[in-house]
Amino acid sequence: MSAIEHEHKGSIDHIDEKHHGLPQNLESLAERGHTVTDEHGNVLVKFDPVAEKRLVRKIDLFVVPTVAMIYLWCFIDRANIGNAKIAGMEKDLGLKGFQYNILLTSFYVSYIVFEIPSNIACKWIGPGKFLPAITVGFGLMSMATAFVHSFGAAVSVRFLLGVFEAGVLPGIAYYLSRWYRKSELIFRLALYLCTAPLAGAFGGLLAGAILSLPGIGSVKGWQQLFLVEGIITMGVGVISYFTMTDHPNTARWLSKEEKALAIARVKSENVGTTEVTDKLDKKKLIAGIVNPNTIATSWIFLFVNITVQGIAFFTPTIVATIYPKETLVRKQLWTVPPYVVGVVVNLIIPFASWKTNRRLVYFISSACLAISGYIIFLATTNPRARYGAVFLAISGAFPFGALCNAQVAVNVLSDSARSTAIGWNVMVGNIGGLISTWSYLPHDGPDFHIGNGLNLAGNCIILITSILLLLYLGVDNKKRSALTDAEIDEKLAGKTQIEIQEMDWKHPAWRWHL
Repeated sequence: MSAIEHEHKGSIDHIDEKHHGLPQNLESLAERGHTVTDEHGNVLVKFDPVAEKRLVRKIDLFVVPTVAMIYLWCFIDRANIGNAKIAGMEKDLGLKGFQYNILLTSFYVSYIVFEIPSNIACKWIGPGKFLPAITVGFGLMSMATAFVHSFGAAVSVRFLLGVFEAGVLPGIAYYLSRWYRKSELIFRLALYLCTAPLAGAFGGLLAGAILSLPGIGSVKGWQQLFLVEGIITMGVGVISYFTMTDHPNTARWLSKEEKALAIARVKSENVGTTEVTDKLDKKKLIAGIVNPNTIATSWIFLFVNITVQGIAFFTPTIVATIYPKETLVRKQLWTVPPYVVGVVVNLIIPFASWKTNRRLVYFISSACLAISGYIIFLATTNPRARYGAVFLAISGAFPFGALCNAQVAVNVLSDSARSTAIGWNVMVGNIGGLISTWSYLPHDGPDFHIGNGLNLAGNCIILITSILLLLYLGVDNKKRSALTDAEIDEKLAGKTQIEIQEMDWKHPAWRWHL
């Protein structure tokens, strides 16, 4: 069966005349210059679901594992400093007062500044080359951390780590948006983002194993964490260079018809779009940032990251205060179970989102989970209850990585706008990461009322903003649906194809995805 069928049963000549030269075959449909929708947003073709399902399975197999491995080691190389701290790094470097917090902050300064430039570079250079290159870069910086002997040197290396890691999260989200339909994207984002809680679990186990080693030459204790994990990361970067491809057209593992189907189905969900990977365009880049959905979601993601990064950096410290009499290795191992549960929840919620093609209702439910956890943190000093609260906080916070990036990605039309929308979302989100480095202060332990109170307030803001965004987009969709075809034609009258594409979310036939 053909991978695509015309919805209309009339003659091809009639279809071509009505829809301004609609291509007669799949390969032509996927070419630049052709749209897969009419000016009113109606999809002009019907895709074969069997061919689509087969294609998606193939994309899942060839695309997701590589980006998941990159993000796994990205998160480990960023968060292993929390494990190193309780393994002697703080003492060996002579860190005093707020110097550990300053060390964490140095990473986020560069991480935030290079967020959008990195995603534009990813589009310009191509994800297949850019992502492997920065993976080798942050692996090298992780390895270099093993050889620092002063606070100043540690700050410098940590700053450079942020430069290389800045492009990973937005770059992968942008890369996946080239391959999947809007409803499919969130679960694929979750498949790689679930490596964040997995990195927490695996990182704790790996830290326990590495710290049990007698030493590698002059490198001992916490230094081994950075050395071993940095070398592995660089290896992942080299391998990914050979396994990644920029977009469907360059995929050697897709047939000619599969490439055309992959391109056509993505174009079909973006009214007026004539290509999946357009050239850099200033107006489109700006449109991705000023999109009201992008602005609101990035505000949510800011508070999400206060929680997520706080969990990553301070969970070993928090667990150590809950179980102060345990051995160093057992303290590391106690950090594992909450992350395992986080991995499961981080897949269940995005899977439900994919199947229901909704996201904002899961924003609301996830925020409620995290709120419950921080209420327990503040309400009791019972070690078991507080350890249980770690599970709730992780389960409520980690699904937002996929939810927020998917919500941003599916609500822009062009490839250029998508690159800046995702970049902006992650950049603003990581301001929250910067704030998180000052959320758990030495004098606030062992109960950390300031840090837990900040996270409780932040998740309440997430809940309120999510409800307001859901209401706003729903009301705006009703207004757009009330427009007649004649009114849409009037708004588009006199505009060129390029001008119509630059309208992006302002296109009258566009509908927000909730």
